[in-house]
Amino acid sequence: MGTAVGGGRAVPRYVQIADEIIQQIRAGVLKPGDMVPSESELVERYGVSGGTIRKAMVEVRASGLVDTRHGKGSMVKDRPPVRLRSSDRFRASHRRAGKAAYLAESAQSGATAKVSVLYIGPMEAPEEIADRLGVPAGTQVLARRRLYFRNGVPVETASSYLPWDVVKDIPELFAENPGPGGIYARLEDNGHTFAEFVETLQARPASKAEASELTLSPGAPVVHLVRNAVTEAGRVVEVCDTLMAADQFVFEYRIPATD
Repeated sequence: MGTAVGGGRAVPRYVQIADEIIQQIRAGVLKPGDMVPSESELVERYGVSGGTIRKAMVEVRASGLVDTRHGKGSMVKDRPPVRLRSSDRFRASHRRAGKAAYLAESAQSGATAKVSVLYIGPMEAPEEIADRLGVPAGTQVLARRRLYFRNGVPVETASSYLPWDVVKDIPELFAENPGPGGIYARLEDNGHTFAEFVETLQARPASKAEASELTLSPGAPVVHLVRNAVTEAGRVVEVCDTLMAADQFVFEYRIPATD
């Protein structure tokens, strides 16, 4: 039978099977590191066709709870989320304590963090980045691209773009390790005191290249976050273009209820 009827609406059988597998993972019946039963095992268990099972596994992969490798099957992930606290992760006290935002939030979650620098150097600003920085498209900026790991697993890529006139006299910003507190601390050391950070977020499926870089299943959900770092003078001195594995992060925002 291809569907079941509940509440007056037919529920496809593959959706029911996917929901059951997802619930087994969330309940700990299938534990981190366990292999999801093979297609042939699921066909026998549920008495359905291989096509139905393949549709069900598309839904399971979309949940972000499993990693799938061609020829090896699907394994339950061991990747509890890092909780991002937007209201405090960029506090000046973290920078004074020598902690960049990612290291601070990873420490709060009890995770081991690592940053791999992929590129540091000049580049022409893409149109969207240039608009945010308030410079013409193609203007030379400093780009810093990093890959972030948590407990040895890649979870985030981030590319920072900074105006050349701001960074040219700050040599630490051209180094792989800009020093305690990260690039924001170095900017503030040089007179660029921050007033606010403005973020926009969009959830979408990962491209093939993005999924490969973050070791995700094809089409797995990611969060694309772009942040403007704004100084007290009203200038955007950094735009950070970030891509995060959606299953790794919980966003928590504090929104004032009064003026």
